[in-house]
Amino acid sequence: MKTLKYSIIVMLSVIILYSCDSSFLDEELKSNYSPENTLKDSLGLEAAIVGLQASVREQYTLGEPQGLLAIFQNGTDVTVQGNFQGVETPFSNYATLNAQSEGVSFFWTWAYKVINNANQIIYYANDESLPLSEKGRNSFLAEAKFFRAYAYNFLATLYGGVPLITEPIDKPKTDFTRASVRDVNDLIIDDLTFAVANLPRVGSVKIEGRINKGAAQHLLAEVYIRDNKPDLAEQQCKDLIGSGDFNLITARYGVKKDAPGDPFSDMFIYGNQRRRQGNKEALWVIEQEYNVPGGSANANDQHRRIWVAAYYQISGMKIADSLGGRGIGRIRLTYWVTNKLYAANDMRNSKYNIHRDFYYNDPANANYGKKINPAPGDTLFKLCPYTTKWNHFIPADEFGYGVFKDHIRMRLGETYLLLAEAQFMQSKFTEAAESINVLRTRAHADQVQASDITLDFILDERVRELIGEENRRMTLARTKTLVSRVKALNFQANNTIQDYNMLLPIPQSERNLNKDAVLDQNPGYQ
Repeated sequence: MKTLKYSIIVMLSVIILYSCDSSFLDEELKSNYSPENTLKDSLGLEAAIVGLQASVREQYTLGEPQGLLAIFQNGTDVTVQGNFQGVETPFSNYATLNAQSEGVSFFWTWAYKVINNANQIIYYANDESLPLSEKGRNSFLAEAKFFRAYAYNFLATLYGGVPLITEPIDKPKTDFTRASVRDVNDLIIDDLTFAVANLPRVGSVKIEGRINKGAAQHLLAEVYIRDNKPDLAEQQCKDLIGSGDFNLITARYGVKKDAPGDPFSDMFIYGNQRRRQGNKEALWVIEQEYNVPGGSANANDQHRRIWVAAYYQISGMKIADSLGGRGIGRIRLTYWVTNKLYAANDMRNSKYNIHRDFYYNDPANANYGKKINPAPGDTLFKLCPYTTKWNHFIPADEFGYGVFKDHIRMRLGETYLLLAEAQFMQSKFTEAAESINVLRTRAHADQVQASDITLDFILDERVRELIGEENRRMTLARTKTLVSRVKALNFQANNTIQDYNMLLPIPQSERNLNKDAVLDQNPGYQ
């Protein structure tokens, strides 16, 4: 399998730097940087963890094709295409989604790259001849197993059963077969159970930004829900919430605490997102730095460009920090999100969190300071509402070539939503309402009752809380609601989505090159 070989064989180097010499493909690796020469002590394994983290963050930070990130939002209930790039189109027009779609193979390859890097660390860390204490060995194993589980959870949620690879592969292999979802889930749960037992609590991590026990508990809860084990998910959520290591942000803090705003919006301001900056709600933050070598996985991170509108394309408008910098508006929120979802008093709907109104901001324009009444065509991507969570502006980079804003990958607000979902699955409707009301109290939103709790309500609440953060496609695939919610809430995709689109197709390139075994395609796809 050409693509799978790339992720499993070519990505063997710990530091992910390779020679173009064809001898690299020789079976006997002679480089001083080959795993058998570098993964021999704690320093080598520490370097491998750094390389593994770099491969993980490429899931959301690679810049090309520019529309890749839209795949996780378009064709769901929350966004439709705006100023689209192209790679994301089949995920809104499902009639064109097939096994040759570029986005399908891109993220498959990303996941197996992460898995292979993790397998390398696990394989060598298990070597008892290495000069490691038991605690040190388990620490490396726990981090690697967390990320392997993270990648396999991504694959199992979006593709179903996939090839299960638990050891490094050092030669071409063309006989992959798909494991059952049951087998994949068992590996994920085993990995995360080990991670929960051996990862440090957030206050004891080696370096802020490294994976901690709380993040593993959060992910394990999500997996238990997907695996229909809500009682185990509930316990993980309660253990995490009850640990006292994390707290919801309920008061103003940080670099703009004295400026107009609210506690919810403070979490997503550049300079406020990390724990040491005051964000005690964040469980896992992928940290990025501007103008620092190695500070970003890729300077072309597209989050701002896909979420923030292209308002500056309107005459009389200039790129501004207050408007989020230079967006392109590759996606736009659905009518349901902008007009039906939020109550007026919900903090998460404030002007500091959802930008809706635009005012001419070029002093040279005769209408300076006046509110814009947009023409219908301008609302497609130039003057459309957007979440401010990806607002980001650097004066030295007004054009917005790069985004160096941190990624909050997990936070306690979502843990409460997972808790509510697990409780709902057990018909604990009163407890589920109480869990959701913790978030609604923070948001100054009306309280809900047990009679209000349905899966659809929980999914709605996830949008109110997590728009712009969660991988919405994964959430709807995990809950088996993608098709029903798209048909009800997405005017752009509701006529083309079919039941089989709940899962993505297996990349055809993988199947073609897997010449010695059958890599079955998901039903419905050719």
